[in-house]
Amino acid sequence: MNGREFVAAVNADEVFKVIPVVVFTTSAVDADVLGSYSAHANAYATKPIDLDTFERVVNEIHRFYSKIAGLPLPRRHESGAAAEAGFR
Repeated sequence: MNGREFVAAVNADEVFKVIPVVVFTTSAVDADVLGSYSAHANAYATKPIDLDTFERVVNEIHRFYSKIAGLPLPRRHESGAAAEAGFR
Protein backbone atom coordinates (compact mmCIF):
# COMPACT_ATOMS: atom_id res chain seq x y z
CA MET A 1 0.00 0.00 0.00
CA ASN A 2 1.46 3.37 -0.94
CA GLY A 3 0.78 6.65 0.82
CA ARG A 4 -2.16 7.68 -1.35
CA GLU A 5 -3.78 4.27 -0.91
CA PHE A 6 -3.31 4.60 2.85
CA VAL A 7 -4.92 8.07 2.90
CA ALA A 8 -7.85 6.71 0.86
CA ALA A 9 -8.26 3.72 3.24
CA VAL A 10 -8.27 5.97 6.31
CA ASN A 11 -10.74 8.39 4.75
CA ALA A 12 -13.04 5.53 3.68
CA ASP A 13 -13.48 4.37 7.28
CA GLU A 14 -16.06 6.34 9.30
CA VAL A 15 -14.10 5.97 12.55
CA PHE A 16 -10.60 6.60 11.24
CA LYS A 17 -11.35 9.43 8.83
CA VAL A 18 -11.23 11.94 11.70
CA ILE A 19 -7.54 11.15 12.21
CA PRO A 20 -5.30 13.67 10.45
CA VAL A 21 -2.93 12.06 7.96
CA VAL A 22 0.47 13.62 7.40
CA VAL A 23 2.32 12.25 4.39
CA PHE A 24 5.98 12.15 5.49
CA THR A 25 8.13 11.12 2.57
CA THR A 26 11.42 11.60 0.77
CA SER A 27 9.66 12.82 -2.37
CA ALA A 28 9.31 16.52 -3.14
CA VAL A 29 7.92 15.89 -6.63
CA ASP A 30 4.92 18.14 -7.38
CA ALA A 31 2.83 15.21 -8.63
CA ASP A 32 3.32 13.39 -5.30
CA VAL A 33 2.40 16.46 -3.27
CA LEU A 34 -0.70 17.18 -5.37
CA GLY A 35 -1.67 13.50 -5.42
CA SER A 36 -1.50 13.32 -1.64
CA TYR A 37 -3.67 16.39 -1.19
CA SER A 38 -6.08 15.10 -3.86
CA ALA A 39 -6.40 11.95 -1.74
CA HIS A 40 -7.28 14.28 1.19
CA ALA A 41 -4.06 14.17 3.19
CA ASN A 42 -4.01 16.87 5.87
CA ALA A 43 -0.37 17.76 5.39
CA TYR A 44 2.67 16.83 3.31
CA ALA A 45 6.21 16.97 4.66
CA THR A 46 9.45 16.03 2.97
CA LYS A 47 11.82 14.10 5.23
CA PRO A 48 15.01 16.02 6.00
CA ILE A 49 18.27 14.14 5.53
CA ASP A 50 19.91 15.56 8.67
CA LEU A 51 18.89 13.61 11.82
CA ASP A 52 18.56 16.69 14.04
CA THR A 53 16.30 18.40 11.51
CA PHE A 54 14.33 15.17 11.05
CA GLU A 55 13.67 14.96 14.80
CA ARG A 56 12.69 18.64 14.94
CA VAL A 57 10.19 18.24 12.08
CA VAL A 58 8.66 15.10 13.61
CA ASN A 59 8.33 16.86 16.97
CA GLU A 60 6.70 19.91 15.34
CA ILE A 61 4.19 17.72 13.51
CA HIS A 62 3.43 15.83 16.72
CA ARG A 63 3.08 19.06 18.74
CA PHE A 64 0.71 20.59 16.21
CA TYR A 65 -1.60 17.61 15.90
CA SER A 66 -1.55 16.53 19.55
CA LYS A 67 -1.76 19.90 21.29
CA ILE A 68 -2.65 22.72 18.94
CA ALA A 69 -5.21 20.83 16.89
CA GLY A 70 -6.43 19.00 20.01
CA LEU A 71 -8.22 16.24 18.13
CA PRO A 72 -10.13 13.59 20.12
CA LEU A 73 -9.05 9.99 19.95
CA PRO A 74 -11.28 7.78 17.78
CA ARG A 75 -13.26 4.87 19.22
CA ARG A 76 -11.65 1.46 18.90
CA HIS A 77 -12.87 0.00 15.62
CA GLU A 78 -12.01 -3.38 14.19
CA SER A 79 -13.79 -3.41 10.88
CA GLY A 80 -13.52 -1.51 7.65
CA ALA A 81 -10.57 -0.58 5.47
CA ALA A 82 -8.23 0.32 8.32
CA ALA A 83 -8.71 -3.06 9.99
CA GLU A 84 -8.13 -4.82 6.68
CA ALA A 85 -4.84 -2.91 6.44
CA GLY A 86 -3.87 -4.24 9.88
CA PHE A 87 -4.60 -1.14 11.99
CA ARG A 88 -6.45 -1.82 15.23
